[in-house]
Amino acid sequence: MNAPVRRPRGPVMIDVAGTALTDEERERLLDPLVGGVILFARNYTDSDQLRALTADLRALRDPALIIAVDHEGGRVQRFRTDGFTRLPSMRSLGALWEQDHLAALEAARATGFVLASELRAHGVDLSFAPVLDLDYGCCRAIGNRAFHRDPQAVAALAQALVAGMAEAGMGAVGKHFPGHGFVEADSHHDVPVDVRDFDTVWNEDIAPYRHRLGRQLAGVMPAHVIYPKADPSPEPQPAGFSPFWLKDVLRERLGYKGVIFSDDLNMEGARVAGDIVGRAKAAYAAGCDVLLVCNRPDLAAELLDRWAPVPDADNLARLAAIVPTAAQPAWLADPFALELHAAYVHARDRVAAIPEDKSAAPTMTAATIREQRTEVLHKEG
Repeated sequence: MNAPVRRPRGPVMIDVAGTALTDEERERLLDPLVGGVILFARNYTDSDQLRALTADLRALRDPALIIAVDHEGGRVQRFRTDGFTRLPSMRSLGALWEQDHLAALEAARATGFVLASELRAHGVDLSFAPVLDLDYGCCRAIGNRAFHRDPQAVAALAQALVAGMAEAGMGAVGKHFPGHGFVEADSHHDVPVDVRDFDTVWNEDIAPYRHRLGRQLAGVMPAHVIYPKADPSPEPQPAGFSPFWLKDVLRERLGYKGVIFSDDLNMEGARVAGDIVGRAKAAYAAGCDVLLVCNRPDLAAELLDRWAPVPDADNLARLAAIVPTAAQPAWLADPFALELHAAYVHARDRVAAIPEDKSAAPTMTAATIREQRTEVLHKEG
């Protein structure tokens, strides 16, 4: 095996097609602009295969590429069998909160610990979790991925989940700043517009980020949502392309110091920023440290060929700090060692006992949604 190529992490995170790397993918992953890989369900067949894939990815470069995944629990969990526990939706934890605050916090912490332990034992550095959006009951994209409608409940449950992840040595990435829960539209397919004013968004949706939880997040992912009445910019853009939201509010007003990850630049909600290079330039200029390009290797290749950002020392420092540098403890060496770790077994049993809320669809009626005054900028044509 060739020695890892010494190269600092770049600002682009891309994906791979299957369960093992192709020669073309290896070459692309060595591009100086690449800093990480996001995995999907298609990249997984079983525990041994996933560990082999992440080891292969890790061996390419020094420092190693960041290996990430959307692994929240509920309907957004990429790996579900052979070494992985089926995790509850966050709404399940919110329902438990309604019955018993302390039991819900304990369950959330156990969920975070199991989530992070199993991923790290398989060579994955980071999960894009937790969702901090409020459960207004109307958003197709969020649904039962949200903990609760009450921002204080969201903050408390998320902080417990983040603490559990930290016990396994994994940072957390809160999303979708400043909040995706109020709009009906799904930014994977539309360009959602939230017509509330700034004070409302600040007091409601941003409340979890203003909580001490905000200082414990290793990363934040902004929403592909436009807030025309909250963003004073002459031409408000989705939050992930907005210096107002990322620099003025998140960095300056909230004092956030961690990594800002764009949401997938291939989503419909990102189309307002132009072609893939225009989207990357706009997101990077707005304050994103890492730009995700998923499910379109042709667009990833185009971006790597055509974009030449100026290196940023602060960006490089934040990327260097996003994953642990200390040696992994023996109990996280592999899934077999994990099975012998008493704290993990106890947490897994606790997670298995959480009653599951299986609802994913919005809970509000159409009339109530209209009353919420959300608007959607639909795809042209």
